[in-house]
Amino acid sequence: MPVEYESSSFPKKAGVYLFKTNQGRVLYVGKATRINERVRSYFATNPDRKMISELVSRADNIEYIITTSPKEALILERQLIKEHKPRFNSRLKDDKSYPYIILTSEEFPRIMYTRHPPKDAKRWGPFPHAGAAKQVMQLLRKQFGIRDKDCHGKDGCLAMHIGLCRGPCLDPNGYETIVNIVTEVLDGKAGKLIKELTRKMDDLSEKMEYEKAARQRDMIRAVRITTSQHVVSSKVYRDCDAIGIAWKGDHAAVVVLHADDGVVKGQEAWPIIYRGDIGETISMFISSHYQNRCPPRLLLTPTPLFDGTAEWLNGRRQSQVEVRTPTRGDLVTLQNLATQNAEIQLSRFIDKASGSLEQRAADECAELLGMEKVNYIVCFDMAQLIGENRVGASVSFRNGRPNKKEYRKYTVKGEAIDDLRMMSEVVERWLKRQEEWPDLLLIDGGETHLKTISKVLESNEVLGEFELAAIAKREETLFRLEKEPIILDRKGRVLVHSRDEAHRFVNTFHRKQRNRDKIKDPLQEVLGLGAKKMQTLLRYFGGRKGIEHASIKDLQTVPGIGNSLAKRIHEAINN
Repeated sequence: MPVEYESSSFPKKAGVYLFKTNQGRVLYVGKATRINERVRSYFATNPDRKMISELVSRADNIEYIITTSPKEALILERQLIKEHKPRFNSRLKDDKSYPYIILTSEEFPRIMYTRHPPKDAKRWGPFPHAGAAKQVMQLLRKQFGIRDKDCHGKDGCLAMHIGLCRGPCLDPNGYETIVNIVTEVLDGKAGKLIKELTRKMDDLSEKMEYEKAARQRDMIRAVRITTSQHVVSSKVYRDCDAIGIAWKGDHAAVVVLHADDGVVKGQEAWPIIYRGDIGETISMFISSHYQNRCPPRLLLTPTPLFDGTAEWLNGRRQSQVEVRTPTRGDLVTLQNLATQNAEIQLSRFIDKASGSLEQRAADECAELLGMEKVNYIVCFDMAQLIGENRVGASVSFRNGRPNKKEYRKYTVKGEAIDDLRMMSEVVERWLKRQEEWPDLLLIDGGETHLKTISKVLESNEVLGEFELAAIAKREETLFRLEKEPIILDRKGRVLVHSRDEAHRFVNTFHRKQRNRDKIKDPLQEVLGLGAKKMQTLLRYFGGRKGIEHASIKDLQTVPGIGNSLAKRIHEAINN
């Protein structure tokens, strides 16, 4: 039942609001200076975004959290979007996979490239391209000799001998200066740094300390090499970022052009899941992009920012950030350049996303099911033979392709001999070890299987975290919770492929289990006959053939084998 608006239910204060289902799934997270006014806009007769009517129809209730200011609402909104990944919010694609460059908090800090930065480290990023992040780190190591590994060495490591580390474990003198320089470079303050280094070089030259002055000169050269990727020049481009955006359907690209000291030095491009609101998308991107980097003095945006974003930028920079949406002059040229680059990057992202037949199959399946994406599928199937050799298996599909590294086999441990209880056990074991939820959990079975596994998910408090479906072989029918069954056509071929692959994989495992049981040595089942006594038997009778032809009395003549054990061995061989 669609959620309804009650004006008395919402406060006239800053905060965030969440559209949710009865199962607790968060569909949308928004922020507002006045929650009551913003929520009321979703119930307008003619909403300005297509997604609003669908959001309202699918939500069962609206919750809110009050904050002390719009700036804090922005921070909380970003955290909640990152945690819940709501269906109707614009957000960065694969935000967990973007790398950072960090400086550790050790006595002699290390520079590192990581996707999981520790809390106490200084960090820069995230970087949209892993290769670019690695290149920056390697350049900083080469130019400044900042270490990247904890060698604990007394004679210096290989990196020190080839000039990639200053070796603070042997001689810490000057290493703190190197760390400060690298920090300044990563903070984008190279111009100020070069002036300071030049002043020190001149002072040392006047004092005739030429070796130290030469080191300062080399440091200046290293900083200039690290920050010398100049593209476009203009006198007005001073510590400025220009943000451009382009979109097509649910896909969008955001480009940031960086300008300083009169030049445009380069760009970063980000793929975005777009939900139809340019203001929300730009605001979301800014709060993510500048979370771990210093905002510029001037920020150019294609649309005015939402409440609280500009104030938050001022807090991050600890000084005023001028936010402008230019309409004329050189700043418009820079803004248009960012937009043009975003259009080019959008084409690249779309081509990359749909460039393979497998990815197209996954995209078509998502369209068929009305899902945002079906890039990660896990499918389960079971096998047994009249209650014997009870096994299960799961296969994983990534971007429409089998990912065999994530295939798993299961031997049923419980007493159940029916498919439903066996599959419940196997799925529950899978849940406890899973670190990443799939877009779709697929079960080989019908509507009964679907309801049974949904109860397993509910008891483990994960129902609603991902889509659940069951595929029946008859007419390739797909069953989903609270939705009409679908007879799959060509658009659902990735689901049929997943089911067939799970069936093949579990049957291969089952066949191997049966064959292994057939060739099992009967002597291994004899109670009291361990490995040492087995070896004694083999040596005494010269091999298995000798044991097979031995009588009970013959077996009793072997050291360590008494009457009872001899009888058990004889019975096992003859049976």
